[in-house]
Amino acid sequence: MKNKLFVLAAALWMSIATINQAKACTNYLITKGASVDGSTMISYAADSHVLFGELYHWPAATWADDAMLDVYEWDTGKYLGAIKQAKQTYNVVGNMNQFQVAIGETTYGGREELSDPKAIMDYGSLIYIALQRSKNAREAIKTIADLMNEYGYYSSGESFSISDPNEVWIMEMISKGSVEKGAVWVARMIPDGYVSGHANHARIETFPKADGKTSITSNELDKIFNPKVTTVYAHDVIDFARKMKWYTGKDNNFSFSETYAPVDFGGARFCEIRVWSMFDQVIDNGADYWEYAKGNIEHGEKLANGDKNVDGYATNRMPLWVKPNRKISVQDMMHFMRNHLEGTDLDMSKDAGAGPYEAPYRWRPMTWEVDGVTYCHERVTATQQTGFSFVTQSRSWLPNEIGGIFWFGVDDASSSVYIPMYSSITKAPRTFERGNGKMMVWSDDAAFWVFNQVTNFAYTRYNAIHPEIEAKQKMFEDSFVAITPQIDKRALALLEKDPNTAVEYLTNYSCTEADKVTYAWKEFYQYLFMKYMDGNVKTADPGKQNPKVKQPGYSKEFLKIIAEDHGEKIKVPAGGAH
Repeated sequence: MKNKLFVLAAALWMSIATINQAKACTNYLITKGASVDGSTMISYAADSHVLFGELYHWPAATWADDAMLDVYEWDTGKYLGAIKQAKQTYNVVGNMNQFQVAIGETTYGGREELSDPKAIMDYGSLIYIALQRSKNAREAIKTIADLMNEYGYYSSGESFSISDPNEVWIMEMISKGSVEKGAVWVARMIPDGYVSGHANHARIETFPKADGKTSITSNELDKIFNPKVTTVYAHDVIDFARKMKWYTGKDNNFSFSETYAPVDFGGARFCEIRVWSMFDQVIDNGADYWEYAKGNIEHGEKLANGDKNVDGYATNRMPLWVKPNRKISVQDMMHFMRNHLEGTDLDMSKDAGAGPYEAPYRWRPMTWEVDGVTYCHERVTATQQTGFSFVTQSRSWLPNEIGGIFWFGVDDASSSVYIPMYSSITKAPRTFERGNGKMMVWSDDAAFWVFNQVTNFAYTRYNAIHPEIEAKQKMFEDSFVAITPQIDKRALALLEKDPNTAVEYLTNYSCTEADKVTYAWKEFYQYLFMKYMDGNVKTADPGKQNPKVKQPGYSKEFLKIIAEDHGEKIKVPAGGAH
């Protein structure tokens, strides 16, 4: 008996097909000891020019012993095959489940020859199937590894962020292509009190080799539930590289990232720089890694342990994790997701491409030529093509029904609002619901279209309109954060009497707030359009029929650019102006 839920999902996933996932997504990872309130947090931006932002939901279910699950590639909706269904699956809201397990991803590609068209498990299916089958991060890692081993890995190189109420892990994998079935991979637990990140480039370099205590291979995967284990990797991750003649050094010097996805200019400038943008805000020595982040990669003769660097690894890379100089709040995480390299010499709002209104955005393509010379636009964390993004909170001091919050927003994170979706809720809000609009199907109450109207209007006069968006965004998010303890308290009281009533309360709260914000944003668009249309700035004039009108025009700096560019053609002769 086939899983009809996934047969239905195939049609829905076709609407979120992505033409090119390269350099597409950003993740930040925060451990319990590094957060303000002791929650673990991960963030994720699903960036694609054809990804429709909506909130996925799979209800908990029990399946027959012979149930099968149809697997469709998340990016394209292509049918890949069928796998055995689990006896019990769990409630999943977006990228978080009822046990507060959350998973994000970022595609790094890696070696092009490592893809397996005969495999069944693509990266998106691994995420959502693992969420339906896992009660903690370690179980999710084992589930992902077992699925790839049994059914093969279809996608290119991928990094996963995996969190539960107590731990945060980063897992990186790449297919063994047509050479062998399955994948090579490494998973590492972020030490408590530290933070990490990944953004379309593999970041696990050298790692502790198997000692049977803190580091194990996939041959001993059952030992992953030992809390002392903090590193797990495919037993053949090094042997396969040797077989392919990609690595010849000592086992202890083997780097997963440098072997399977060697860093180059693009890997640093378009990918690692987004990790740097977060690190720089929480450490005192971010400047040490700025040259690397800009793509100025150094290669040395020696590794840190003194062995000869025969494989030519980059020597000025950022560490996999750093200890922050302050505790990180959920609002900090939202702020990290809105970065445009402000305050750096690559701030796009400060060059001519920003136009007269200092927009920190550039339309694709990212690289271009003038007179035979190649140039690039920056790839920053907050970008126009985001379908949806999120920040998760897993809170160990609360019951699972209440502890998990999936802060969800659609469209460009810089202009969106993160709205709390408790991970136990039993349905998605109407305005976030799957099927309520598509990338080429309009829906007046789809949050994706509502937020895109505001955001795209703001792009036209960014430095005038975006500050108003930021203020309204902050108002909503601050109010949500402030009221969360009250919502938790009310849900706890209900939970003691009846868990179902508590979940129903949280479902109503999450759905109501999402719909309220969306409809408020529709009115916000109307207000902004009336105020800023035609290059004017209009405000109501009490007691008068017509509003006050200002015509701010362009800045002196931009007028100077126009004058220098067009010169004599637009010069008004002396005495010619009236």
